Amino acid sequence: MGFSFDAQKYDFPSSRKVVFGRKGMVCTSQPLAAQAGLDIIKKGGNAIDAAIATAACLTVVEPTSNGIGSDAFALVWTNGKLHGLNGSGPAPQGIDVNAIREKNSGQMPKFGWDAVTVPGAVSAWAELSQKFGKLPLTQVLQPAIDYAAEGHAVSPGTAGGWHRAHQVYSKEFQDECLQNWFTTFAPDGKTPKPGCLVKLPDHAATLREIAATNGESFYRGNLADKIDAFAKATGGALRKEDLAAFKAQWVEPISVDYKGYTVHEIPPNGQGIVALMALNILSEMEINGFGVADTLHKQIEAMKLAFIDGHHHIADDKHMQVTVKQLLSKEYAAKRRALIGNEAMLPKAGDPTSSGTVYLCTADGDGNMVSFIQSNYMGFGSGVVVPGTGIALQNRGNNFSLDPQSPNCIAPGKKPYHTIIPGFLSKDGHAVGPFGVMGGFMQPQGHVQVIMNTVDFGMNPQEALDAPRWQWTGEKKIDVEHHFGSSVSEQLLRRGHTVTVPPEATAFGRGQIIWRSHDGVLAGATEPRSDGNVAAW
Repeated sequence: MGFSFDAQKYDFPSSRKVVFGRKGMVCTSQPLAAQAGLDIIKKGGNAIDAAIATAACLTVVEPTSNGIGSDAFALVWTNGKLHGLNGSGPAPQGIDVNAIREKNSGQMPKFGWDAVTVPGAVSAWAELSQKFGKLPLTQVLQPAIDYAAEGHAVSPGTAGGWHRAHQVYSKEFQDECLQNWFTTFAPDGKTPKPGCLVKLPDHAATLREIAATNGESFYRGNLADKIDAFAKATGGALRKEDLAAFKAQWVEPISVDYKGYTVHEIPPNGQGIVALMALNILSEMEINGFGVADTLHKQIEAMKLAFIDGHHHIADDKHMQVTVKQLLSKEYAAKRRALIGNEAMLPKAGDPTSSGTVYLCTADGDGNMVSFIQSNYMGFGSGVVVPGTGIALQNRGNNFSLDPQSPNCIAPGKKPYHTIIPGFLSKDGHAVGPFGVMGGFMQPQGHVQVIMNTVDFGMNPQEALDAPRWQWTGEKKIDVEHHFGSSVSEQLLRRGHTVTVPPEATAFGRGQIIWRSHDGVLAGATEPRSDGNVAAW
């Protein structure tokens, strides 16, 4: 490897150190979920079983970011090969696009049934278990069931997110379909404080049914009937026929070479290609060191160009008007690179045809590794919670466009542009390991920064996560963490950037990393901006 596991002398805000292990490791944003995944490995499961167990636990212990009604994506390294899984669902067949446009003043809504697409996470769990798991789903989901039935103590970050959501929902949730959120997640009119014991009995019963039926009940059984009935009663378009027609899809990962390493992402409809396009642009540029204004300027400008192309071109792959190969070609990267000067630009999309989310990663002693991401979007998602089930449905339809000229315009049976992306790094055909940074449109920006921190700046995995981050937010506007210092911000201002230092560290994402050394030692790191934990064996 071109980087070291040894600590280096950077003045970053976290005092956390890299965690090492050999037989197993789980990194995620919530300690109880990480430990549950590691326990599954200790009971004879592999990294895939651990990923499913951790993901299911996160729906219980961090419901502010994901739920049983989430979408999910995974990159799985096993037997020397990387496999991709797309667990995102399409818009219901019965949606009325004109009605959505008229009802919401031409904008896709954040909340309610119109923002709900077919949830894919449960199918992703079942597919992972069937194809690569060692233990039955009944055993793998048991820790999550226990936490839901017997209760768990809420962590500080989750309590804060829960409280903020309740403040917003109390003002905005008026529709009938949104009222069950309060029954499920704020039954006494308030949300839990840090350390409070929370039980989710409906959640437990639903997870038991999913485990007993290998997910079939959710898409073709009793749970599907309950989702269908609630949608019919409260004006939703989602039907059991939409659920029955869905299955998480195995896909071929996409990748680019970056300075001797290969960076892998899930192909569209996900935005992982945005990170790859930015790295393609940066791969032939002179990088002068971490935290240097010139380096930050080049990173930001490359990210702008990649993002504007992503927003213009990325959609359900069956509806894209350009190909992944065209977007990732070296020739197109060179054309985009040539646009970067010394001043901040207002980016425009190019034409390549002319020549609240949870992330987790797992590893076991047999070489299996998983990069897994699961999300409702915007915290609890659509706000629609199916009565008596604990199923909080995602609002991924919010990322559709209502512009009929856009390849991402909403249509029946079509998947939306998707923000959640798992990442994976390899070198010379061998796994280095999984990585990810959750947080909406911060995610590809976080991926680029973590990879450059690792490859260009030689940081160990904890340093790569601790390092202060930037985020492009549109036009010439960027947010930077205060750890960069005022001098760097002033230099960026002189280059034409509009610089803001937001107070919330979570605005810059929450990441996890596991790297594997040549002798099989696992090095894990977790995000200082969350309640993250590395469980190691």
